Amino acid sequence: MSGVGYRQLWAADPGGWRTAGVAWAGLTGPVERQVGELGAAGARLRSGWSGAAATAADARLAGLGAELASVAPALIEVDQVLAELAGRLTVAKARLAAAVAQADAAGLVVDRAGGVHVDPTRVRPTERTGVAAARVAAALRDALDTAGAADRIAADRLDELTRAAGSGWASPPPPGRPAAGAAPTLVRAWWAGLTPAQRRWLIGHESALVGRLDGVPVAARDQANRLRLGVWRAELLAERQRLLTRVPPGPLTTLRLHGVAGRLAGLDALAGRLAADGEPRAYLLRLDTAGEGRVVLALGDPDQADRVLTYVPGMGSGLGDAAGELGRAARVLDRCATLAPGERSAAVLWLDYDAPDFVTAAASAGQANDAGPALHRFQEGLRASHEGPPARQTVLGHSYGSLVVGTAAREHGLAADALVFVGSPGVGASHAAELGVPPGEVWASRAPDDVIRAARPVDEFGRRALLGAAPLAAVLGWPDRTGHELWFGHDPSDPGFGGRVFGSGRGGHAGYWDPGNPALDGMARVVLGR
Repeated sequence: MSGVGYRQLWAADPGGWRTAGVAWAGLTGPVERQVGELGAAGARLRSGWSGAAATAADARLAGLGAELASVAPALIEVDQVLAELAGRLTVAKARLAAAVAQADAAGLVVDRAGGVHVDPTRVRPTERTGVAAARVAAALRDALDTAGAADRIAADRLDELTRAAGSGWASPPPPGRPAAGAAPTLVRAWWAGLTPAQRRWLIGHESALVGRLDGVPVAARDQANRLRLGVWRAELLAERQRLLTRVPPGPLTTLRLHGVAGRLAGLDALAGRLAADGEPRAYLLRLDTAGEGRVVLALGDPDQADRVLTYVPGMGSGLGDAAGELGRAARVLDRCATLAPGERSAAVLWLDYDAPDFVTAAASAGQANDAGPALHRFQEGLRASHEGPPARQTVLGHSYGSLVVGTAAREHGLAADALVFVGSPGVGASHAAELGVPPGEVWASRAPDDVIRAARPVDEFGRRALLGAAPLAAVLGWPDRTGHELWFGHDPSDPGFGGRVFGSGRGGHAGYWDPGNPALDGMARVVLGR
């Protein structure tokens, strides 16, 4: 199409494209089963047939299996393309509706061809109405141009996939891979230097590498990680089987079985979200089933978004309850869509650290210190792989996650335009200026009934005991205490910290995302830069 017309855009159904993409991605299951059946057939032949003909047949079956397996990334890529088209069309339709509403408010009408005219029954033509009409026309053009660009991008990518399927679909890249923990800018340069066929080969043959490299585009990481969902589930099932056959079982075995069951349930819940046709599409950027489990999952493609939120949860977080934590990020994203339907936003659940399980562990900054380099690298990767003008990046930490964010910002630096702390026990800093983001872009909120306010420094208890035994200490005061010290430094929701505070309703330590809580609105407005 050379362009998208007014009536076409008005009638466009983004949900239909999204559903079609999910249908394409759903074919990966049958493909995987066929690959498995070919492998099983080859094994049966090898067990009872030998000689030159057997060797040739075995090689042919293996080749067919590899060729069939290489189709899976393409099916996921089609889903990504159509979901991206649906997202862009949604934004374009929101802009179109806003332009029509603007016309109506000014006493103008938009005809079926997209022309803007004065409604003589409401207003008479004046210089003011002429200016208003010009503004509406410009807004309409912007909406149509956005839709036209979406159409061209999707058509070009699908055309490239079709051409690649005809010849040179995948080919091995030259030797040399980025080392674990390599700088995202170097990873991005390495990836950009590969041909599309080499990238597809890596996604299909080295998915474990591609899926975890910060700096590789989000779409490629998602393809690679989705290919490994079956592997991760098989690992958990094997772990469960080992525990079930342990004799005698014992209480520790029972506890571990409970943990495996939780991680399996969490993995299945995330797999369900990945397979759903809901808006926005989910992108799997990292997953690890060891320990409590880790996951990094985006709602919407951060590489294409204008606004990107990275949410870091706190104590007790793991793969087992990742779906619930993802729901919190989704609620902020939904609020962003309500406040700014004409902008593209994405939200990432970043749970790539060993979150403390109990209050005793959460009283130490050790796990936050360990998480800092990974969060720094991830944010740098978002910057490196983003397409077009840089997105506004916001990093939000809740509870112990706020310490993770604050420590990473202070010790390593974060590629972030704004930091948000909610329900924080302290962020490892005494003042907002230590966190390295622009002035006025450190934000915090704490509910009046949040128990985190009781997270006083350990030596605070000794101070209170001393004040009770020696009243003179109360008169002389206590050195280096402002009355706003928490476990990990100055309370970021105290104005003296140097940040900006937004309000919260009552909801305790976990109620910031509750519907109607002003904190939810505050978080969304920070993400949008409002």
